[in-house]
Formats: sequence, C-alpha cells, structure tokens
Amino acid sequence: MTMAGKEMGDGTAKKFDLTEIFRTLGALGGAMVLAGYIRYSIQGELLLTSKILLIAGGVFLLAGIAFNYRAILAYFSKRSSKLGTNTVVMALAVLAILAIANFLGYKHHKRFDWTTEKLYTLSDQTRRIVAGVTKDVKIIRFAKTPEAELSDRLTEYTNLNHRVSYQTIDPQERPELAKEYGVARMGQVIVTSGDHTERLEETGEQDITSAILKVTSDMVKTVCFVEGHGEKSIAANGGDGYSGVAGELKKENYQVKSVNLVSENEVPGDCTVLVEAGPTKGLFAQEAAAVGKFLDGGGKAMLLLDPDTNANLDDVLRAWNIAVGNNVVIDASGVGRLFGTGPAVPLVVDYGTHPITRNFERTMSFFPLARTVSLADKTKPEPSAVELLKTSPRSFAVTNLAELKSGKVQLDPSKDQAGPLSLGVAADRKLGDKDARLVVIGDSDFATNQWAGLQRNGDIFFNAINWLAQEENLISIRPKNPTNRNVTLTQGQQKGLFWFSLALLPGLVIAAGVYIWWRRR
Repeated sequence: MTMAGKEMGDGTAKKFDLTEIFRTLGALGGAMVLAGYIRYSIQGELLLTSKILLIAGGVFLLAGIAFNYRAILAYFSKRSSKLGTNTVVMALAVLAILAIANFLGYKHHKRFDWTTEKLYTLSDQTRRIVAGVTKDVKIIRFAKTPEAELSDRLTEYTNLNHRVSYQTIDPQERPELAKEYGVARMGQVIVTSGDHTERLEETGEQDITSAILKVTSDMVKTVCFVEGHGEKSIAANGGDGYSGVAGELKKENYQVKSVNLVSENEVPGDCTVLVEAGPTKGLFAQEAAAVGKFLDGGGKAMLLLDPDTNANLDDVLRAWNIAVGNNVVIDASGVGRLFGTGPAVPLVVDYGTHPITRNFERTMSFFPLARTVSLADKTKPEPSAVELLKTSPRSFAVTNLAELKSGKVQLDPSKDQAGPLSLGVAADRKLGDKDARLVVIGDSDFATNQWAGLQRNGDIFFNAINWLAQEENLISIRPKNPTNRNVTLTQGQQKGLFWFSLALLPGLVIAAGVYIWWRRR
C-alpha cells in the first residue's frame, strides 16, 4: 500500500514537471517570436538572428500549445475564463479594425496642407515629372537612423509613382553598398536609376526633382544665350544678371552656355533653344540672318527686347507676324505701389490661353520698363500665335521717352495707345515634320536675379523655355517660398501694445476680481 502510493506519487510529480517544462517553453517561444518580429521591424531586413528567433520561437510555442492543449481547453471552459476570453476577443477585434484602417490609410494616402502657399504639398511641376517616370528610381540616404522631415517629403514622391522608392541604409552595416555609390559622409543622399547616379548636397524639393530628372533623362537639351551686344549675362550674379535663371535651368536638366553668332557665323547645331536677352546694340545683318535661318529650319528662340533699343530683327519679327512697339508701357492703376514699384513697371494679371501661362489665373507678374509686343495682323491664320501677357485697362504706352525720364507722364489720347496692352507673343509654325517656335517679350529685366523671384516672373521664363524645348511635362508653377508675415510696428504702436498687455489688461482683471469679491462678501 505504501509502495503503490509512493509510485503513484512519483508518477504525478513526473507529469507535473513535464507540464511545467512545456508551459515554460511555450512562454519562451512566444517571447522569442515577439523579439524576432520587433528586431525585423527595426532593421527592415530579415537577418540571421531574426530568422533564428522567429523559427525557434515558433517551434517552442507550438510545442507548448500541443502538450498543454487539454489544460488550455479546460481553462477556457470555465465561466470566468469565458468572460476573460470575450474581453480578449473584443480587444483583438478593436486592434484588427485599427490595423485595417491603418493599412487602408497607407494604401490610400491622403494629406491636407492648410498653409496659404501649400508649402508642404509637392508642386505641379514635381507631380508631372514624378508621375511620368517610367524607370525605377532609388533614393537612398546613408545614415544610422531615418530623418523624419526627409522621410515625410519622400513619402509624397513614392505615393505618386510606385517606381520611385526610398530607404535609409546604415553604411557601417552595408559597407559594400556605400562603396558602390561612393558615399563620402554620413547622411549622404543618392538618387540612382540604371547607370545614372546623382549625389545630393541639399534635399529640398527642387533638388530631389532635379536629380530624378537627370537620372531618368536619356538626352540633355541645350539653352544658348546670345552674347556680344550687351545682353544679360548668365555669369553675372548682380541684380541685373541672369545667373539665377541659368542655375535653375541646370537644375531642370538643361545645359546652359553663351554663344557669339559673329564667331560662329550661325546658330550652333547643339542649341535646342536660342535666347536673345536684352541686347543694347543691334545685331549685325549676318547674325539676324542666322537667327531667321535657325527658325526657318525648325529652331526655337526667345527674344527679350527692351524699349529704346533696336535689335535689327525686324525681318524675323515680320516673318512671324509680330509687331514690337517703339514705346514704353505705363501702369496708372497704382497696384504696383503695394510691391514697391512705380508706374513704369506694368502689372500683368490677364494671360492668354497657352501652355506657358496655364493655371496662371489670379496671379501676377511684373515687367520693369517694358514695350508692347503684339500680333501685327490678327486675321492671319499662320503662324499660330497667342498674345500671352495683357496689362490692365488703366495702362497706356507712351512714345516720348523724354516724358518718362522727367517723371511727368500722362495719357495723351491723340498719340498714346490706351490699355489693355500686350507685352508678349508665343507663336509656332509647322515646317514639314518640324515645329518652329518663337516667344517674344518686350522686356528682359523681368527674368533678372532681382525680379525673377517676384510672383510669376520666373515661371513665365522657365515655362517659355520648356515650351520652346518641347518639354511640356516641365511646364507648371514651381515650388513656393513662404510669405513673410512679420508684423512691423511703429514705436508708438509698440508702446501702446506694451501698456495694454502689461498694465491695462491685468488691471482690468484685478478690478473685476475685486468687484466680484465685494459683491459676494
């Protein structure tokens, strides 16, 4: 009797020990699976350690469940266990709903940008470019941890096109990849597609979009600026220089160079677009003939012709049905005063229907010291042309420049042309299988370093280049800059605000408190 009880007792103890062992293994397995998943989530790759944790943990967990399934069933058959199970199921259901909502939010991404200038929304230009990408583009930042602001920005890119991807890679864990891309420092950002690679120094929207353009473009087009007659210089960094627009053109994947038509004796064959920006002296006859020949052969050109100058391009303009006035446009509306400009800087808010000025409604552009440029005969069907820029009805054109210099300018109906007036024309002509294009604007200062950043001035210049180069996918409004919303107070206003906030307002609060206390006393 004693021996049987002892044997039974030994058997029970042995069974109890085995149950505890498998229960412990099951708990350990669950912990290992959780640890493996967390490690994989952080690293972004399923490395060997994570694989071992997940596989071994899964085996332990299944073994623990299989050996203890009767105890598990017995536990859940209790009333208290059923109530607890219901709570757990409800909690899991809520978590599942949240997970599904998060998944749908990830798949159907939507952000709302409430800033006035839409500063945190990609520009139309970027959207056009990224949506049109047909090659795989990888954007890689070599660093230990992701950068939140850059990640948010690049998420917008990846949402536009699944061919664009972004990831952060630790160069110490992947030294072979860092060496392949020639990474020289921590935080380096690489944009790559096929055999093309760009290394970013800045990570703004324009820099990223420009890099995507460069690595996905098979051909680089060239914009040639004529020099030798006092034109605006693409190397000049001063207010009247064109270094700003030249730099932006390079970001849009154009090559930019200066050409001398006298030494070349023709427009160079690699010039996609020819720009004559504000000559102060007339072109020689052979130069003007070269421009005409270039257009007749299907070329593209932009002529920016300031008042009180004769570029000797009359034959070219006549062939394209374009008339350039010997005048200066005056804006008497007074709107320019809000921007610190005078009447000799006409404001344009009315734009012709054309790809260059698409989506320009309710926006402004300024043309300091401009002349009229219009269609010579509006009944002619060829070439196809549009007057792009119209001044306000309160503008007029004067032919006596001496009046302008004296500062006393008034509309004389007998000799002055009343507004609205045209300041620019875009024309195109089909020549067999070629498409010749010409843009003429009666001002070159609007695109200088001083003026290009004001309102839509720069967009007009770049969109005109893109239209001429037949790069319509680039025509849009470019990234915005935040508006300066600083409030400037006079000394008297500052004193008034000081006394109101530190004396009057606290005094009123104290007086109200004393009054309430007195009434309730």
